[in-house]
Amino acid sequence: MEPERVLHLPLLLTMDPTVGSGALGAIHDAAVATGGGKILWMGPSDQAPTAPNVEHREAVGLPALVDCHTHTVWAGSRADEFQRRLAGASYTEILEAGGGILSTVRATREASEAELTSLAAERMRRARRRGVGTMEVKGGYGLEPATEARMLRAARAAGEVAGIRVFTTFLGAHAIPSEHRANRDAYVADVLGPQLEACAPHADFVDAYVDRGAFTVEEGRRVLEAGRARGLGVRIHAEQVAFTGAAAMAAELGALSADHLERIDDAGIEAMAEAGTVAVMLPGAMLYLKDIAPPVAKLRAAGVPMAVATDLNPGSSPVVDLWTCATLACVTMGLTVEEALLGITARGGDALGRPDLGRLRVGDPASWITVDLPPGEPASAAALVQFLGAGFGAVRWG
Repeated sequence: MEPERVLHLPLLLTMDPTVGSGALGAIHDAAVATGGGKILWMGPSDQAPTAPNVEHREAVGLPALVDCHTHTVWAGSRADEFQRRLAGASYTEILEAGGGILSTVRATREASEAELTSLAAERMRRARRRGVGTMEVKGGYGLEPATEARMLRAARAAGEVAGIRVFTTFLGAHAIPSEHRANRDAYVADVLGPQLEACAPHADFVDAYVDRGAFTVEEGRRVLEAGRARGLGVRIHAEQVAFTGAAAMAAELGALSADHLERIDDAGIEAMAEAGTVAVMLPGAMLYLKDIAPPVAKLRAAGVPMAVATDLNPGSSPVVDLWTCATLACVTMGLTVEEALLGITARGGDALGRPDLGRLRVGDPASWITVDLPPGEPASAAALVQFLGAGFGAVRWG
């Protein structure tokens, strides 16, 4: 196939070290040839093939971003909770008093599928304008079969409207709803039975929030094993509020990712490294909850791959811009520029079990973006993280 277009760029970051130089697979003074919706060629500009449409752009090229942990489908507001936390109430205290997640559950149960789809689609449009091409979306604000299934259907429908590839996650084990507070065993049974039955056809993954005030390690194991038996990929919210051993448990089950990890221990890190489980860094939640940083240096030393995601949700991380989270991951958590950029691209794809996402390769669909840096800034990876996270730089689809 002959190229239909060749775009020349001062810097292309393929996120594939086998294609370009360094961890980011960088090609300087690069060109990309596309045709038929696919990337046909990448390399130095002086070797580029000819095409009827040739363009020179002073921008950095890279794969479309992957936001691998979000809660994009919800109804209602948690602004009052934000004020309560500023006044000193903790996230867990609010949840245990029936607020937090449970207040979103009440509003989401009352919303129609069309309303949930419309709300989520607008959030996804905002993400796409900043270069996000893939988004994982969790349930967990229904906590009963019909609403949980409705959320997952709405997520997929919203992705079609917004032009974003969506992966869905069953998260019935997000909180104990008010009607089951007196009998949590009955709720776990509902998650394992009717909820999973209703949601598995609409889900790619299963997840559980294992933490103080949420679910125990044993309850989480049962949920994850049941989801895995239905063919769903395993993911987990782990070690955020308190250490539980959830990360090691999930790694034992072959989890694709363990997310948050502020209080993970050395054994959990070792288990994740051995299993190849991706650590998903969520700096938005860490910032809004005024929490400590995960042990990034230990994760790095053990060879645990690190992704970065927004954790977009109405309470603990109302952040839609993945670039902001990449910058925050560097400033507040200690990730390097290279780790942050890989975290919102290739490692995000790995956390979804999709190594074809977040990387640029010849023959793949042409799902990529270019970023115009502020005037006077040279094309560099560091400038991307410094300025895009602060809202500078125009993002254009390649």
